Formats: sequence, structure tokens, C-alpha cells
Amino acid sequence: MNKVKNLMHRMSRMGTMGRMGTMSARQLLRGLLALQAAAVALVATALRVGPGWHWGTALAAAVATLLLVRLAISTNNFVLSASSAGASATPAPARLTLAGWLRLCGAEFVASMLQTSWYGPRGLPCQRVFDAAAATRLPVSLPVLLPAPVPVLLLHGYGGNSGFWTPLMARLRTARISHASVDLEPLTASIDDYADHIEHAVDALCAATGAAGVVIVAHSMGGLAARAWLRRYGSSRLLRLITLGTPHHGTTLANLGVGLNAAQMRRSRAGLQSAWLAQLDADEAASGAGTRALITSIYSYQDNIVSPQNSSCLAGARLLPLAGVGHVALGSDARALDGVLAELAAVQAAASAHQHGQGRALAGKLMS
Repeated sequence: MNKVKNLMHRMSRMGTMGRMGTMSARQLLRGLLALQAAAVALVATALRVGPGWHWGTALAAAVATLLLVRLAISTNNFVLSASSAGASATPAPARLTLAGWLRLCGAEFVASMLQTSWYGPRGLPCQRVFDAAAATRLPVSLPVLLPAPVPVLLLHGYGGNSGFWTPLMARLRTARISHASVDLEPLTASIDDYADHIEHAVDALCAATGAAGVVIVAHSMGGLAARAWLRRYGSSRLLRLITLGTPHHGTTLANLGVGLNAAQMRRSRAGLQSAWLAQLDADEAASGAGTRALITSIYSYQDNIVSPQNSSCLAGARLLPLAGVGHVALGSDARALDGVLAELAAVQAAASAHQHGQGRALAGKLMS
């Protein structure tokens, strides 16, 4: 009997994976919104027909019930990630007061609602190119190479899409930084399968901007997808990889997820990471190409999805920890976005200095 139950459970999970694998995140989120709307209508009707509440009151109560359920789910993630078996130690200066925890949970709830109910259902892959050199173009008679703009490729996390980057893309547009986003699909595929999608996106962005390389900004699983791309295609066109809340060593909450990608991100309560993550670490160590030095990991001590939170700490990478930021809120928190823009500015400054050096060398040769 137990064997039959186990087989039925596996078949059920495979069916779920199959359905999710054929859907985009946008379609999935729209379907969930429709189900929530139906639930609100059902509860409001029951309150109207049963106790005889006014329609306005019944509808308000139904919406409030839905929001409370969503808040409970978000709060439960904090409880799971902060459990004694999974959480990592938080330095004293980064520990939160009760008020700090309330602000954290509230901000994460708002960020999650925006992502799943507004940004995600409307999100589409995009490419925006600016001619950043035009405003400072020098006379063609001067033999000086102009600093080329550094384009940015955006990679979302597990179950997400390009809509996640709506707040950051607004900042990139203001700064006139060329950028593109890619949807990592199928939703339940192996992380390795996303490497080709990333390569095609890098090709397109470099071709559109004339740049020799890109900066990749990746949230959560997107950071692992970027590392899988590096393993397959090398780092010749990567100027910087900036990860936000990426479980570089796995997360215990991935045990609750479905799909090959969720299995690859799993981490046991005993601290053992998946075979896929272990192989990725081994391959990077064997490459000896200094890949880790190209990575900046921005993460939160109170991440409610990455558990333990220090799973985002990658040896050899630049680490930028934050306090009081949730996993989804890393895509909109001002401190996190300031950190991303600061890293982009540093990359741009280095690229400009390099090109100016080349220009001076070329001018010297021509004048000698």
C-alpha cells in the first residue's frame, strides 16, 4: 500500500511539474489572480446571502480575508527561514527590534503583493538601448576611444519573470543605462537549460549596444543560472555578476518547491547541498579562471526564502550584506538598488579608465 501511495504522489508531482512547465510565469500568476478573485466573490456572496451583510461590507470583508491569508503565508516564510534548524547567525548590529521585524514583514508583504498581482502578470522580456556616448561625443578628428556604455542583463528568480525588475528598470532608464531582461522558461526546467537562453540574450544585447561584454544582475535562482552560463560559455563577456539573495549553497525551503530547478537548489537541514550545487562549486574551483572574483553577492541577514541566510555568501566573491530586507523586497528596496547602481558605476568607471588608456596609447602612437 505504501508503494502505491508513493507512486501516486510521484505521479501527482510529475503532473504538476508538467502543467507548470508548459505555462509561463505570467500565465500562472494571472490564473492565480483569477482564482483569488473567484474566492473573494464566493466569500462575499456567502456573507451577503447568509448573515445578510450589505454588498459593500461583504466585499470589503472578503478582500480583507484574502489579504490576511496572503500575509499569513508571507509571515510563515519568515518563521520557516528563521527556525533554529535552518537560520544562520545574525551579527549583533544587524539584529532587529520588534518594530524592525514588523517593518520587514510589512515591506516584504507589499513587495510580494506587487510582484504577484501587478508586476508579474504584466511582465514581458524587454530590451532598452541608450546611446550614452552621444552626449559626450568628441570630434572625429581626435584619435581617442570613447567609453562604451556597459549594458545590463537582468535575470529573475524561481517562478518569476521580467516583471520582477520593474523598480530597477525604472532606475536604469533614469540613468540611461542600456538593459535587457529574459524570462527563464520552462518554469520547472533544469537550471542548466537556462544557460542557452542567457547566451542568446548576451549576444543580442552586445549586438544592440556594440559592447564587448555585459553586467548581469540576477535575483535568487537567476544567480545560479548565471553561474551555469559561466560554466558552459566562460567569462570572456562578463564584466560583473551581481546577485541578489541567491542561494549559492542551497536553501532548505527549496525542499517545498517543485521542478528540477527546485531540486537543484535544495539544502538539507544537516547543511548538505544538492549534488548539482556541489558539482557547480567543484567545476568553478577546477576552472581556476577567477570566476568568483567577478561576482558581487548582495543578500539579507533576514532573508525569508534563503535559509540559512549565509548560503548567499560565496567564497571569493564580494559580499554586501543588508539587514531588514525580505527576499522579494530585494528587487525594490532602496538600499539594495543603491548597491546595484554603485556596483554598475564601479564597472563603468573601470571600463572607461581602460578605454581612455587605450585611447591615449593610440594617440601617442599616431603622434610619434
